[in-house]
Amino acid sequence: MIHDDDTLWGLPDPHSQSSFYENMPAKRLIAFVIDLVVVVVLAALIVPFTAFTGIFFFPFLVAVVSFAYRVVTISRASATLGMRMMGIEFRTSKGERFDLGMAFLHTALFTVWSSMGLPQLVSVVLMLTTARKQGLSDVILGTAAINRPSQF
Repeated sequence: MIHDDDTLWGLPDPHSQSSFYENMPAKRLIAFVIDLVVVVVLAALIVPFTAFTGIFFFPFLVAVVSFAYRVVTISRASATLGMRMMGIEFRTSKGERFDLGMAFLHTALFTVWSSMGLPQLVSVVLMLTTARKQGLSDVILGTAAINRPSQF
């Protein structure tokens, strides 16, 4: 179900509060690279515990570790470690932080798009062109990544 601006009433307005979405595509790209490095290192640390057979299915191992890593970190802090380093977090259409269910859904869609070329390309184009800099998963779920509000 694709959401229009009227159903995203809990997210900051992209026109009057544009600072929440400033530099979002670049920040998400850098966060993705950081998270990829973390996941590959975690997967490499797991390989010895598979009697080194994990080397033969390492891409699958990375995918499983990535899925678990994203669900756990997003459900706990509404952001992965890379996103936290970049000062961004996910919010629902009501402006709330992600819970376990939303983290699972967002990660599942992200995983599907990452495994397919066209949806991933569509997601990148959406991040570059939509007012809230939303990827395909965000548009479908009515969520957005925002610059973390100050805690003052």
